[in-house]
Amino acid sequence: MSSLPEPALSSSYVRTQGGNAAFHNFHNDYSHISDPNLRRRLALAEIDKVPFGWYHVRAVLVAGIGFFTDSYNIFAINLVTTLLGIVFWQGPPIPGSRSGGNNGELPTAVNTALKAATSGGAVIGQLVFGWLADMVGRRRMYGVELTIIVVATFAQALSAPSYAVTMTGLLIFWRVIMGIGIGGDYPLSAVITSEFAPTRWRGAMMAAVFSMQGTGQFAAALVALVTTVAFRDSFQSTTSSFSSCHDACQVAGDRAWRIIIGFGAVPALFALYWRLTIPETPRYTFDVAHDIEKAHADIKAYMNNEAEGKVDPIEQEKTKLKYGKSLDAPNASWPDAFSYFSQWKNFKVLFGTTSSWFLLDLAFYGLGLNNSIILNAIGYSTGNTIYTTLMHNAIGNLILVSAGSIPGYWLSVLTIDTIGRRSIQIIGFSILTVLFCIIGFAYESLSSGSLLALYILAQLFFNFGPNTTTFLIPGECFPTRYRSTGHGLSAAMGKIGAIIAQVIAHPLTTKGAKPDCQGTACEPWLNRLMQIFALFMFCGTLVSFLVPETKGHTLEELAGERDDRTRSRDPPKPGIGGWWLRNNPFTGGKPAGFSAIKSPNLLPRSPGLRGKQMRIGIMTSPELLPKSGEKKRKRRKMGHAKETSFESEEQGGNYSRSGTSSRGHDDDLGIGNAGVLPGWSAGWAVQNHEREAEGSRGDGRIESIMLHDVGSLLK
Repeated sequence: MSSLPEPALSSSYVRTQGGNAAFHNFHNDYSHISDPNLRRRLALAEIDKVPFGWYHVRAVLVAGIGFFTDSYNIFAINLVTTLLGIVFWQGPPIPGSRSGGNNGELPTAVNTALKAATSGGAVIGQLVFGWLADMVGRRRMYGVELTIIVVATFAQALSAPSYAVTMTGLLIFWRVIMGIGIGGDYPLSAVITSEFAPTRWRGAMMAAVFSMQGTGQFAAALVALVTTVAFRDSFQSTTSSFSSCHDACQVAGDRAWRIIIGFGAVPALFALYWRLTIPETPRYTFDVAHDIEKAHADIKAYMNNEAEGKVDPIEQEKTKLKYGKSLDAPNASWPDAFSYFSQWKNFKVLFGTTSSWFLLDLAFYGLGLNNSIILNAIGYSTGNTIYTTLMHNAIGNLILVSAGSIPGYWLSVLTIDTIGRRSIQIIGFSILTVLFCIIGFAYESLSSGSLLALYILAQLFFNFGPNTTTFLIPGECFPTRYRSTGHGLSAAMGKIGAIIAQVIAHPLTTKGAKPDCQGTACEPWLNRLMQIFALFMFCGTLVSFLVPETKGHTLEELAGERDDRTRSRDPPKPGIGGWWLRNNPFTGGKPAGFSAIKSPNLLPRSPGLRGKQMRIGIMTSPELLPKSGEKKRKRRKMGHAKETSFESEEQGGNYSRSGTSSRGHDDDLGIGNAGVLPGWSAGWAVQNHEREAEGSRGDGRIESIMLHDVGSLLK
């Protein structure tokens, strides 16, 4: 019987105590490996393979509360504009003067400015925070944007006009500041979630964070409903005309809009502490800071709910001096960025993410911030009194969000890792094109019920479609050094589309409307707006073919760190058939989510969500080990005990080690004379059928290499 390869641990090496039931000591696992790039791959692969646990739920909640606040503040203005009109624009307008009232209705120019102000600030925040997160780190910026949102939200709720400053100026200023914070939340939450998430459920975690937008919309409508009921007596003693709002009505309206706006800051206060104490993502520490020791410590800190990984500063500096410049990940710089994005394969991804988000938000915000227009078109936003008008508006928004938006978000959460990002995006854009064509070209023949049903379907496929995927893909497809910047740039293009939508939507739909109009007569151009949106959705379908399918791929694979042996040896042939194979939206990516093979747990390390002991070690992935019974048959067939199993009483489980000699391991891993590191896979395994011609085993079985075996190769 041949002996096992000699362990890489020298007799003088002393393993320190560390780790716990939730997560083992990474430093112990990898400190004996001298190659820094190999240590980096081992540690990052561990993040991709760790089972889903409560630390992932915590990450989703901390990031998701921020998006709840973002969405609440963005869409609450849709419910507040009516109240602002009856409070600050009462009385008849004064001809030839900018002062005076507007008969209780918010002027169109002010309405548009208030809604577009947040998007304008968001463009600044997405670009600035996206760049800063790549420059100084995700952790240093996370929480800053939420602080800005909280301060600006309370400032809006406490604003009051004066002789020197109008109410319009104050609200626009603070909504721009709030938009900067909201914009910063997009790249930070997306990138932090993606860099901490396991590959199998990365899409679901990011989609769950983004789905809090739907919850925020629901909460805004619910708070508006509650305040309307609370001030019922003041609102009810009026007529349907906003100019009939008397002093008590105006006081109630002033209190109501301040409550609606101010409530948006409350949930953010609960998430602020956790954002300020989250550790840096190990991928940033590895690839940008080039700090190997700190990256290992941050992995452990994240899993143990600690604010920051603790390292020996002397050992940290020694490792940085010795290996910091040896990591393969290049430094971010303008020449490097130009070199990277000047390649068509990388530029087309950036163009695809920015243009698809831009085209989406033209329609999404054009409708989402004008739900009252749709409700008015179907006759649901009017009433006999101001109270019934406000009630219908709040209840109508609740119906639209509950029936369309929230189900769409959670359909994405459940299917994003199984169907795939690009598939859902293309399907969503295609269905939206059809829906907007029906609304736009058959508008005159549609009943109010049919129009409402089509609008709800549009909201469903916005969120079970491009609204979710345009947020996910930019947080995955760029390398670490440009991931946050790329996401911020893509999101900023989306908000530019939202600004354009706000500028054109309200004036375009009301073009030609008479002053005393009712119902659909107040939006005579709504059908033409829907036709324009249909064109945008069709263009979005086309540019979606430029984005990659990211499901099942690690972030390092998506950044280009792929082993050549994992790629297809028979690429699609040129021509129409080859083009379809390369661009088929229903293919691509690797099995993930519910499609991934569910593995038994070998190592009793980490308690999962159901209380089971579970941890999948990267060097002992169950899919790569021989099946039960197969090992004995192979042993009898081989004759020379090339496979040996041993019991480890400390771990309480079985470990399997396969291989014939140190030379055999060199061949399997692609190390040795070639000097090539193992490629990405669940256990860094290679199919043996590639070496049948060389006399190796041709049974197609995958070799599983243990951690000590890898270490022995690098001594």
